[in-house]
Amino acid sequence: MEKVAHRSHLGQLFLWLLMIVELSLFYSACSAEIPVRKILNLGDCNPHVRLQKSHHNVVIDNGLIEVTIENPSGHVTGIKYMGMDNVLECGNPNSNRGYWDFVWDNSTFDKMETKHVKVIAHTDELVEISFTKNWDFRTDHGKTVPLNIDKRFIVRRGVPRVYMYGIFERQEDFPDAQMYQLRIVFKLKEDKFRFMAISDTRQGVMPRGEDRDNTRSQTLAFKEAVLMINPSNPQFRGEVDDKYQYSCENKDNKLHGWISDDDAVGFWIITPSNEFRTGGPHKQDLTSHVGPIALSMFVSTHYTGIDIDVTYKKGEAWRKAFGPVLIYLNSASSDDDCRKTLWNDAKRQLSEEIESWPYNFTRSEDLPHAGDRGEVCGQLLVRDRCVDEELMQAQSAFVGLAVPGNVGSWQTEGKGYQFWTETDYTGRFNIKNVRPGEYNLYAWVHGFIGDYKLDLNITIQPGNKVNLGTLIYDPPRNGHTLWEIGIPDRTAAEFFIPEPDPTFVNPLCLDAADKFRQYGLWDRYSDIYRHGDVVYTVGVSDYSRDWFFAHVLRNTGNITDLSTTTWQIKYNLQDVNEKGNYTLQLALAAASYAELQVEYEAVLGGTMLGAPYLIIMYI
Repeated sequence: MEKVAHRSHLGQLFLWLLMIVELSLFYSACSAEIPVRKILNLGDCNPHVRLQKSHHNVVIDNGLIEVTIENPSGHVTGIKYMGMDNVLECGNPNSNRGYWDFVWDNSTFDKMETKHVKVIAHTDELVEISFTKNWDFRTDHGKTVPLNIDKRFIVRRGVPRVYMYGIFERQEDFPDAQMYQLRIVFKLKEDKFRFMAISDTRQGVMPRGEDRDNTRSQTLAFKEAVLMINPSNPQFRGEVDDKYQYSCENKDNKLHGWISDDDAVGFWIITPSNEFRTGGPHKQDLTSHVGPIALSMFVSTHYTGIDIDVTYKKGEAWRKAFGPVLIYLNSASSDDDCRKTLWNDAKRQLSEEIESWPYNFTRSEDLPHAGDRGEVCGQLLVRDRCVDEELMQAQSAFVGLAVPGNVGSWQTEGKGYQFWTETDYTGRFNIKNVRPGEYNLYAWVHGFIGDYKLDLNITIQPGNKVNLGTLIYDPPRNGHTLWEIGIPDRTAAEFFIPEPDPTFVNPLCLDAADKFRQYGLWDRYSDIYRHGDVVYTVGVSDYSRDWFFAHVLRNTGNITDLSTTTWQIKYNLQDVNEKGNYTLQLALAAASYAELQVEYEAVLGGTMLGAPYLIIMYI
């Protein structure tokens, strides 16, 4: 009996071992088909959102993140995530970690400290907090920006995100003000967040903030650009750092942030909608930069100067909501590929936020939900019989709604909302989720000069859909095109962009699409055209190699004595119509504080016919 029992136990043991081996094989086979999820799933516990309020702080905790906001200023002083007690720089004062600010009259910074705190919503699913201040002439005149301020923060259940938006109001009796910039700033732990990601191509380990000090770097032509000469990490020696090299167009400025390699944690700023941004889809603005600093830019005069409307007059009431934008925190298993994993997950989260827009969980009437918005659709065609006798479909045109104004006014409009989309290959467009209000419809078409504006005010009511039918754009034209240099596409990408000076390289801008951002390319003109300026011969020259991408001054070696440059375009005009008019059209991709002089010279058989004709334009 003892031997039989022993054999029976051995048989059972063998059977169990066989089952374990089979299960292991089955698991291995399944694992080969299903990729391992490297992003850590932290939402299984999923506790409700908790709120603690004291005289000094407001703390919101959902079990994944814990956000501490100073009471009543509204400054974000702490964000706890995973094993990091605070992703913000604890060495900074409370007012210099996470804050909103305005730049207003005389370039004065106002960090928009508030005076009151109100709980807007507190349920198991979310907490929304409001920090407010009403401007008072008696105590605030000349000291703080003349605005009523409402800063909002939302933390939801089961997700490592903080949503933020602001509502700002000027009453009619508020004094005149110029408001140049509005943003949210986050200053992260410097000893942790060293890897910055702006796009798929602009990513890399960054210098420390101290590396920009004058003991470790050399200031170049402007204070934002420095050359690393004695950085804390020798790998950065000889590199250039300039926050403007990390800018993006509004249409692309949706995701950027930082990664802590030691903790495999990412900190991301996500912007699911651009409706509150001004200047149109192509206006550039800042993102993240050395610090480590992450920005959410709402309003700025970057790349436009005060040509964009930032002047607010007494008697002009104004109210606008900015955001929501969000902080997204993610974490991955510690491996060599955590940067890619975190970046790809952040892009996935961006797609999810865009799909969820407009949000249905915000509690302010200034943020209408989907059912309270409207929609505008139609088709844009181009009529240019010098190109084609038939109407042409406006493929990949940018079509948008903005405050009523003149043709092209959306580029300098700075106070209202804008809604933009691109047409499909047939020229059809559909602008969704438009706030109620009155708009004009604007557009520009790739490959065609000029701007389109529909001579009709469009009123959006909650829930309505406006079908504009077929719209026709007639580009400005006085006759057939005799010659053309470049493509009217609002960029200079098709022209010759030189390689940067090897002593002034930023490795984050090596990709072909980003090369124009390299420092000092304007001085490369003087290196390449040493003995004379651009001479472009129509029919012979190639603008991709013979037309410098920017018309710049010549560097004579003395920064105070730059000389003008005169470019020549030579062309042989056959069969001149002596009774006709010839028109030169220019499309400027960007210009500011410049004077452009255009001179015509007609030569026949080597003899100049009459005096040159000069046109001067101030830009």
